[in-house]
Amino acid sequence: MSKYTSSLGILLLFVGSLLGAEKGPKSAKAELKNAQGQKVGNVSFKQALDGIDISLKVFNLPPGQHAFHIHTVGKCDPPDFKTAGGHLNPQNMKHGLKNPSGPHAGDLPNITVGKNGKGKAVLLNKRVTLTPGSNSLFHEGGTALIIHEKADDETTDPTGNAGNRIACGVIMK
Repeated sequence: MSKYTSSLGILLLFVGSLLGAEKGPKSAKAELKNAQGQKVGNVSFKQALDGIDISLKVFNLPPGQHAFHIHTVGKCDPPDFKTAGGHLNPQNMKHGLKNPSGPHAGDLPNITVGKNGKGKAVLLNKRVTLTPGSNSLFHEGGTALIIHEKADDETTDPTGNAGNRIACGVIMK
């Protein structure tokens, strides 16, 4: 096999992977609701080359630090939102962005909510995708975004001692 043929093969694999990436949606969204069914925020997800850009805006939440995570089931039954399952974790990692054996694919940094009940976050999660695969937000059963009552300590398995679930939104195309 010549150097040219080998390079051409690599190029074709790269182009094929780019074409395959187009099979999934380019964006997704979730409307967050509290246990009383009131809207408390919006989340948008945009496919990036190396993960998903996430933009979160919340309102009418208690002030302070709050954990937020992508959960493994696209179901948000109040009052406790336990139907959303655990954190998205297809590689069976330990919980926490600071855990040397982690993180879960659905682990995200804390959000700060001001005294006015509002907060926002913009970040890139390189461990998830909108395209088909084990780390897709659109696997069978779907996914949800959960906001917790307390901050995530970013190390304690399985949830970072983040407390109860106070808001939930099903991630949809």
